[in-house]
Amino acid sequence: MQQTVVRVICAIGQSGQLGLHGQLPWEGNSDPEYVADVARFFDITRGHVLIAGPKTIGAVPEFARRDRTLFVLRSNMDPEETLKQFAGRVVYIGGGPPVWDVYAKYVSHWDVTRLPYDGPADRWFNPKWLTASSAA
Repeated sequence: MQQTVVRVICAIGQSGQLGLHGQLPWEGNSDPEYVADVARFFDITRGHVLIAGPKTIGAVPEFARRDRTLFVLRSNMDPEETLKQFAGRVVYIGGGPPVWDVYAKYVSHWDVTRLPYDGPADRWFNPKWLTASSAA
């Protein structure tokens, strides 16, 4: 059976900030580094699978829905069974801390961009996710 390749691509602020009030703390910032990060995300995930919670999947713009497989995660889903559905594919896990707490042990590659944001947040990157993988 072909293996599912599980990855994460995300951006964090200077102190590991991930979220603020349910969105990215830098949401809407049109400075070049933020625009480039969003473009890079959509370029790298093109042609692959993006699995995340309903809010994250709902935020994917229409243009990006055509060239990647989107799959909505629910808290009652078994991670191994979910990932088996995408055997032989590259799967990106989105959704932030609640999802990564569950899926980190399956992730073989973390692609983390550090942005110049250094403001408030209520969600933070947990460095323990980087070493949680049983595939590492």
